[in-house]
Amino acid sequence: MTRLFTLLAASLLASPALAFPVTVDNCGEPLTFDTAPSRMVVQDINMSEMAFALGLQDRMVGVSGISGWYKTSPEFEARRGDIPEIAPKYPTLENLVAVSPDLFFAGWYYGMKPGGDVTPDTLAPHGIKTMLLSESCIHLDKSRPAASLDLLYDDMLRLGTVFGKRPEAEALVAGWKARIAEVGKRIAQDNQPRVFLYDSGEDKPFTAGRFAMPTAMIEAAGGQNVSAGMETSWGTTSWEAVAASDPQFIILLDYQDGGGADKLRAFLEAHPVMRHVEAVKAGRYLALRYEQLTPGPANIDGIEALARAMHPDAF
Repeated sequence: MTRLFTLLAASLLASPALAFPVTVDNCGEPLTFDTAPSRMVVQDINMSEMAFALGLQDRMVGVSGISGWYKTSPEFEARRGDIPEIAPKYPTLENLVAVSPDLFFAGWYYGMKPGGDVTPDTLAPHGIKTMLLSESCIHLDKSRPAASLDLLYDDMLRLGTVFGKRPEAEALVAGWKARIAEVGKRIAQDNQPRVFLYDSGEDKPFTAGRFAMPTAMIEAAGGQNVSAGMETSWGTTSWEAVAASDPQFIILLDYQDGGGADKLRAFLEAHPVMRHVEAVKAGRYLALRYEQLTPGPANIDGIEALARAMHPDAF
């Protein structure tokens, strides 16, 4: 019996889920963990949902950047439980140091800005490692490829690896890939509506470019992003450029404040140029939340909703 116990223990320790140290890619740089983090802070609702999907609440000592901008759901709040929010928008260095984390899961313009108060370099002296959201790596490396769903898949697998939950992460990703494959089977590839994502802005629209997750989502749902030629992730363009592309469908980013999607729609319908594009004249809109349009588990629901809205006869 003692020998059997010893062999079983050795087998468990050798399993991929428990094998440390582990090293993951972090915007092209290695990030190594000798043990799984035990005190993580997560920025934004989308990255929090990644952590929740792996059941990491007991490793989280804080979230940041949620209540200052976004709507949450009762389901999100139930999963969050009593995890405190350390800052409603971007955290300060003091906010983070005060809760003594060993990991900050964030990204460039997702809780951090290049040259700002909070960066991997400013956190490191305090014993805080930073795992960067893959979509945001474009701000460090302009040679990266256009956005794809691999940004989401890879981040989930990295998170699973770091916390010794690689099999669980692989199962989640496999399920998401199966759902996306089912969408692809249903939609007609020769009918790809032109899609404009309206995030915010009145003088100039803020939208998703080549390197932002919505470009990959729109393609997976059987459409084409009219702003995919923008060599950025998220950025501004002109109303004239959007109108010239004559979008056939519009995604409205439904923030919690300022009237949300209803205000965006009313603005477009009164705009001297945009009110003449096909999508506005036909009333073809879909409101999606922030966490559905930034890398996270809700992307899959967002793609399915968008595919049904653009290709109703296929569902």
